[in-house]
Amino acid sequence: MSADPNVPAEASEPPPVGTKVEFRWRKWDGSTHWVHECVYLGSDEWGDWFGQRGGWRSDRPGRSVVVVEDNVMLLPPSGDHVLTMNARPHPTRVYIDIAWDARWSGGEPTGIDMDLDVVDQEARGVYIDDEDEWQEHRVLYGYPLDLVEKLEALTADLFAAVTAHEPPYDPATAAHWLARLVDSTGDPATAER
Repeated sequence: MSADPNVPAEASEPPPVGTKVEFRWRKWDGSTHWVHECVYLGSDEWGDWFGQRGGWRSDRPGRSVVVVEDNVMLLPPSGDHVLTMNARPHPTRVYIDIAWDARWSGGEPTGIDMDLDVVDQEARGVYIDDEDEWQEHRVLYGYPLDLVEKLEALTADLFAAVTAHEPPYDPATAAHWLARLVDSTGDPATAER
């Protein structure tokens, strides 16, 4: 895989449903950002879905997180964001990472985290995270201005869709894939249905 963000990663096909994979996020310069242990759950009209059971790990340089509640992640064909939806009682229902070149590569999902996020949190409602740091990150990582404008417009569109609970950002979509996650691992459900 090329570290050059302007050279698309080599695309590959998803593995069989139920396969454990590592979702590898990188930064614009190609360095490792996050690695999520997850299982491939399948696909639908929205894209490819992955799941993390409570107790599975996510790691980044200098920081490691153990998932408490189950969550599911959507990788849409556009490759411009990745949606995470958490099971209750997690206080964050939706967390969308704005991405660049998110796709399958070498049998693993991967993407570049672009430092803007759309979040739906119980205490705050829907908001755009890291917006105050966006210009600083743009300069630090050298994002092209035309790409910045495209991602800012995408963020605004996703903010509106999450606020309106449009599919696939609605609770019913998450419930379906959270149930599929439970079925794929054979463990009892932890999410409210």
